[in-house]
Amino acid sequence: MTTFVLVPGAGGRSWYWHRLVAELERRGHEAVAVDLPADDETAGLDAYADAVAGAIGDRAPVTVVAQSMGGLTAPLVCDRRQVEALVLVNAMVPRPGETGGEWWTATGQGRAQAEHWAALGLPGEPDEEQVFLHDVPAEVLATGTDDLAQSGRPFEDPWPLPAWPDVPTRVLAGRDDRLFPLEFQRRIARERLGLDVEEVPGGHCVALSRPVELAEALTAAR
Repeated sequence: MTTFVLVPGAGGRSWYWHRLVAELERRGHEAVAVDLPADDETAGLDAYADAVAGAIGDRAPVTVVAQSMGGLTAPLVCDRRQVEALVLVNAMVPRPGETGGEWWTATGQGRAQAEHWAALGLPGEPDEEQVFLHDVPAEVLATGTDDLAQSGRPFEDPWPLPAWPDVPTRVLAGRDDRLFPLEFQRRIARERLGLDVEEVPGGHCVALSRPVELAEALTAAR
């Protein structure tokens, strides 16, 4: 049995993981979905990492799974708890000293997204639903809440680690992600971690749209 600790992206809601939690538990694993202080204007990356560490408690060792913005937080947990593996799912990969705010320009995310949007032949400027929720079933969205408040505070903190933690790391990338397109994620994983990505079906919010396939990828022997 593996204990998976699930760190959400912007908005910080454990609800994001609820479909994946069910799939992991069905396979005999423990899944701990974390709520982050996303609406707290004073909470920076340390507070986010403390929230994850608090949710872990005395469980050890754990596999930490990070979605999107959660990639800023998950590696920091390695200094606080016994982490046996990190898994990034459509996640930001920071460099030492880089803020989350700087990451977007430093990685060229905007250009990559614009080129991907044009390649899809989609008209106009992308809106939130088209980017994040295009493949999430309406009945799933209906069970959530409308509160997606995300403070900008954690994006102000320089990423504090001197290097990526010495912890086995995997990078899972949704082949239909419209925010962090697959080829963009391939480049970032290669440049910043020296890793190849593992493709999974689904868009940016793959835990909501394709939880079965994501669970299978997470639990596959490596």
